[in-house]
Amino acid sequence: MPLPDTDFDVTEVSVPWRMLVDAGHQVTFATERGGVVPQADPLLLSGVLFGQLGAEDEPKEFYRQLTESAEFRETVSWSELEAADFDGLLLAGGHAPGMRQYLGSEVLQRQVGRFWSTGRPVGAICHGVLVLARTVDAATGRSVLADRRTTCLPKYMERSAYYLTAWRRGRYYRTYPAYVEDEVRGALTRPNSQFERGPAEMIHRGTATDDTHAFTVIDGNYLSARWPGDAYLFARQFIDLLD
Repeated sequence: MPLPDTDFDVTEVSVPWRMLVDAGHQVTFATERGGVVPQADPLLLSGVLFGQLGAEDEPKEFYRQLTESAEFRETVSWSELEAADFDGLLLAGGHAPGMRQYLGSEVLQRQVGRFWSTGRPVGAICHGVLVLARTVDAATGRSVLADRRTTCLPKYMERSAYYLTAWRRGRYYRTYPAYVEDEVRGALTRPNSQFERGPAEMIHRGTATDDTHAFTVIDGNYLSARWPGDAYLFARQFIDLLD
């Protein structure tokens, strides 16, 4: 699970980590230089606006446990990763400025491209799908997602969160000038049939026991999800792909 040094999403990292470890898997975290202890977006721990719009209590507790784990405190560097050493790749999201280190890294994209070519499970959630959209398939010269079905952070979610909080947080919810959905759709050969936005949702989230409000897309070895509200279902399905 590669991460930026700062600003990743609390839920999209801590929930898959906790569920993967509980299922008996070993998780390796990687940062740009290695040896860095990464830090989640602090506003998702305290609340983006009046203590709201942050992570739920259970993911925050999982994050506390994560920060005490050896694998989180002993990260390896992106450039040192060997695709053959791993059974799966998980690309989490986040929207605060520190995410650009991860979302825009050509080094990471090359490593992701090498892993993608193995055909092993790849999971991406929210902004994490941008890493794949920007990763070029050496054989075709197109994005590795060009012919895949996918979802990502829907435009209506990103836009609504920005309008709701801009008076207090500025462009906090706008990582790039282009919306995530627009860039991901631009990487697809047939965006109208390949991109799946999922049912409209802004409030309710999936939980450890209820997937009613969660949504993911599975296309072969590739799993994608929209936002932190999908994290529990996303993690369970990623574990199924590994199994």
